[in-house]
Amino acid sequence: MKKAIISIIIAVAGVISGNSVSAQQTQKLTAAKHNDFGITYSLPITRFDITVSGDMVTRTAGQYYKYSKKYLGIDNPITEDSKEFVIKSVTVIPTGVADPKNQYLVQFKKGSPSMYLDKNGLPLSINISPSGEVGTETGTASDKQHANKRERAIANTSAIPGELLVSESTAKKAELAAQMIYKIRESRTAYITGEADQMPPDGESLKMTLAQLDQQEAALMSLFVGSTSYEQVSYNFDFIPEEEFNNKILFRLSDYDGLVDKDNLSGAPVYATLKITQKGEIPVDEKGNEKKLPKGAVMYTIPGEAHFSMIYGGKEIYQNRIQVAQYGIQYGIDPAIFTDKKTPSYVIFYPETGAVKEIGTLETQQ
Repeated sequence: MKKAIISIIIAVAGVISGNSVSAQQTQKLTAAKHNDFGITYSLPITRFDITVSGDMVTRTAGQYYKYSKKYLGIDNPITEDSKEFVIKSVTVIPTGVADPKNQYLVQFKKGSPSMYLDKNGLPLSINISPSGEVGTETGTASDKQHANKRERAIANTSAIPGELLVSESTAKKAELAAQMIYKIRESRTAYITGEADQMPPDGESLKMTLAQLDQQEAALMSLFVGSTSYEQVSYNFDFIPEEEFNNKILFRLSDYDGLVDKDNLSGAPVYATLKITQKGEIPVDEKGNEKKLPKGAVMYTIPGEAHFSMIYGGKEIYQNRIQVAQYGIQYGIDPAIFTDKKTPSYVIFYPETGAVKEIGTLETQQ
């Protein structure tokens, strides 16, 4: 009976990984006689998938905000309706996009090695399943505008007494509302101190009574101070970086329309700067000479690196170093190592850059 013993030769780390193979649709292709022992694949260019998440804050003015100071001594009520998007987090996930200019055919002379590709034809691994090996986060994010309402603090009109609703004068309504607020506060104090004329029979009933009073006061107070609601939202944007740029407008964020095009002046601009910090280089031997490309090689990418940052409202909201395929070069692995009878090799790639993540041998024993 045969068993496979994995012996790691080298692990090429340092790539910021953003894709999960478990989340991808993979295809396993085997080099065999019917396809002349050849497999076609593409190397990627790197795309930045940006997700901006935060709170959409909606502020609503109360009907009696003009009387807040007079009746309640409040100096800063909400005086007009408004919306504001407050950023909580920004993520940039590099993902691989098949580059039609970097398509290759690798032919294996013997054996039947298997190559795993994603649905777009990007290489994931050879001679070993890539499941669970390439990353922990999905490379794409669905648009989740208005995804989760976290809190709402809008007046509940059912808690407002009827005489207040039918009163004709706005000034009179404000006066009545203020009087009711003070009465509610007096009642709450009486219940808490045990001086109410009719105390609830037990602690649970007292708790419910106090909660009802709190609800009534909040509803009445909102008529003066206004109300604020928070809604969790996410906006998504993606682009493929090419040349370096400085303070370039990527997109805009509107308090009412969310993410809008960079030319839509209804939103505030999100500026970005990208600087190439390192370019991929061909490997060298012990003497410092560039290594020759193996004949019929399995091509991969030695990526470059860029520093990417984003600014919104004068504040930096994101910065990181990210490895990028298009700032690198292509090199190759001798395909013969994957068909060795005694110790066939395996390799795992980063699909977002086409770089080698891990390469080793599968030692076959009887």
